[in-house]
Amino acid sequence: MKTWFITGGTPGGFGMAYAEAALAAGDNVVLTARRPHLLDDWARRHGDNALVLPLDVTDTRQIRDAVATAEERFGRIDVLVNNAGRGWYGSVEGMSDADVRRSFELNFFSITAILRAVLPGMRARRGGWIINMSSVAGLKSVPGFGYYSATKYALEGLSDALREEVEPFGIHVLTVEPGAFRTRAYASFADEPVAETVDAYRPFLEAVRAAMIGQDGKQPGDPARGVQAVMNAMRQQPPPRRIVLGAAGYDAVHSQLEDMLAEVRANEATSRGADFPPAPAP
Repeated sequence: MKTWFITGGTPGGFGMAYAEAALAAGDNVVLTARRPHLLDDWARRHGDNALVLPLDVTDTRQIRDAVATAEERFGRIDVLVNNAGRGWYGSVEGMSDADVRRSFELNFFSITAILRAVLPGMRARRGGWIINMSSVAGLKSVPGFGYYSATKYALEGLSDALREEVEPFGIHVLTVEPGAFRTRAYASFADEPVAETVDAYRPFLEAVRAAMIGQDGKQPGDPARGVQAVMNAMRQQPPPRRIVLGAAGYDAVHSQLEDMLAEVRANEATSRGADFPPAPAP
């Protein structure tokens, strides 16, 4: 029996989908949320195997307290799912500094704080899983979401380094890149008017907002099936380092990487020509 520690437990999201799948497998679940009262009925239905904790992932003290409570209740954390996050939209030039910093605090720096709280226990037990929820936007930037994409690119780089650092301790790191999934992620756009400091981008961002509102509830990705794909990947030997979720997401990432590889190859001579000339033979 494993114990899962899952952030971002908003009803209807990936966090809840992970929690349901883990409980169905007979595991224990610690599900965290900024508004834990929304999960009271859910927690009662699952009895002693489920624990809901309040957690603002940008509060380091709360992170330490939640991890300590989880380890005290279940003895260990075997699987950490870094799922909490969200995207602010705006142009690279015109998004407010406050929103840029909020985006990085939530989508990147909070994850580093959670990792630092959970990894000591995993290292001591010489085993565990880190599931970092990135995005297709972490491999292919999305106009209008440049800073969101930047946070996910940062998470991709962090995960790649972390994977090699913790491998000697029996800890696996899996980066998950969903495309458009039918969660509550798009629901907030209707309540968030364009807040842009550069008027030249306003028509473009109005179109971005309208598109997100129009897609809400129609996204092709199924969170439950996405989580099952992740759990299947965890059982592979060896497990993959990353997994893209969703057909459209797969197509977008595949095209992006193919284009990048073609461009790198086309400029091979330029790249190699940047070194010092080889020393002449004696």
